[in-house]
Amino acid sequence: MKRYLALVLALVIIGGLQAQPIELPAPHKTGGMPLMEALARRSTSHEFGARELSVQQLADLCWAGFGMNRPNGKRTAPSASNSQENEIYLLLKKGAYVYDAAAHRLQPVAAEDLRTLVRGGEKAPLVIVYIADLSKRDSGSPESRKKVACIDSAFISENIYLYCASEGLLTGYRGGFDEKALTAKLDLRATQAVIAVQPVGYPAP
Repeated sequence: MKRYLALVLALVIIGGLQAQPIELPAPHKTGGMPLMEALARRSTSHEFGARELSVQQLADLCWAGFGMNRPNGKRTAPSASNSQENEIYLLLKKGAYVYDAAAHRLQPVAAEDLRTLVRGGEKAPLVIVYIADLSKRDSGSPESRKKVACIDSAFISENIYLYCASEGLLTGYRGGFDEKALTAKLDLRATQAVIAVQPVGYPAP
């Protein structure tokens, strides 16, 4: 019985550690590959190696995708009417997180590996999930608001494509995911919709 209780306590402690926010280092805003060279190397891939990304790479990727690049809170990617309805969720082996751009921090949302809910996601060390809060747009039907959110997510995705090209990473924007399971596991609100996914990783050795 004592061994059982000790095991349960250990699991609780481990789960608690996994559920802690990840404080990201300041993003690198200089250097990298020249833009035209990154465009020449931009490509889509769905085959990845198992090598994990560093915390610095996560920081740079999130900031490049949809970080704040001006004191007024505007971002590295545009959004219609500056609604900023999309959020970047990161699915990692140790859990799922949402990127808090204002604090430049990863906030935990689930302490389990959800990459398998994305088609082929278990092959990549990181899966980005674009989730839009459709209530941030106050006009149009739910279908039209979701359509705009899809367009806005593509801007973020292209930023991440270019970052990956510069960093020697592979990525691929796609629509294959279990929407119902992701909605439940990420505890999404009724106004939130899963828009697309984008696995990221190193080339397979």
